[in-house]
Amino acid sequence: MHSFLLLLAFLHHAHVPVARVSIPGPDGVVLEAALVRPPPGTVIPEGAARPVGVVELHGCGGPFARRDGQWAVALAKAGHVVLLPDSFGSRGVGGQCHVHHRVATPNGLRRADAIAAGRWLQAQPGVPAGGVALIGFSNGASTTLATANAARKIDPPGLFSRFVGFYPGCRARLDTPHWAPSGPMLILVGAKDDWTPAAPCRALAARFPDRIRLIVYPGAWHDFDAPRDPVHVMTDLSETPGNVGHAHAGNNPAAQADALQQVPAFLALRGEALQ
Repeated sequence: MHSFLLLLAFLHHAHVPVARVSIPGPDGVVLEAALVRPPPGTVIPEGAARPVGVVELHGCGGPFARRDGQWAVALAKAGHVVLLPDSFGSRGVGGQCHVHHRVATPNGLRRADAIAAGRWLQAQPGVPAGGVALIGFSNGASTTLATANAARKIDPPGLFSRFVGFYPGCRARLDTPHWAPSGPMLILVGAKDDWTPAAPCRALAARFPDRIRLIVYPGAWHDFDAPRDPVHVMTDLSETPGNVGHAHAGNNPAAQADALQQVPAFLALRGEALQ
């Protein structure tokens, strides 16, 4: 089954309000997406920050139902409205992890998709004004970092209020002249990640200690937050350090549990504060 349909099935079985929507994308592309709203009766604790709209970006394999769906459900139950666009299936292509010349890249069409999704979501009923949160996984996290670049203007200004990246490729941003995050950013990565290593993310966070909060999980690999996904070796990958073509990926229960606490807390922060 198509990965996007698996995602929709996961969300339906999770008993959250979900709709399949089509939104205008770049260059006339129609982006298929899942829109997840808080369950009826969701109560926001008194004194808590108001919920926000969230755009959630999949990795190079396309929508990953267990991981991406898990986050959409958790965030919806916290009161957020979540939009999950499918950058690859909407263009008639499958996963891109093994493809050298990708149709949509973080600095190109995927960034444009993120902006289109943010604009559409911000205009929906029940989505508070004041900026959308952008969350991404792996290739989607690299897209999140590319979209956050303050040197590249977004119309409207302030469309995205904060950014969350799970195991992004930070090296590209380190090597991008004048890159700086346009809003508060949380990066979560495994200390053992051999696909998108933690070291470049450490260096990036050190450059912007007032804008980037970095969490490195000991003993964790890529996809540490993917439930029911034992650690395994992925082969024939097109983009790996040293072009070795393989990397480890899989769940780390302790890291997953902590991330499920850290991300909602980060989204609830008021203003620009990271602490």
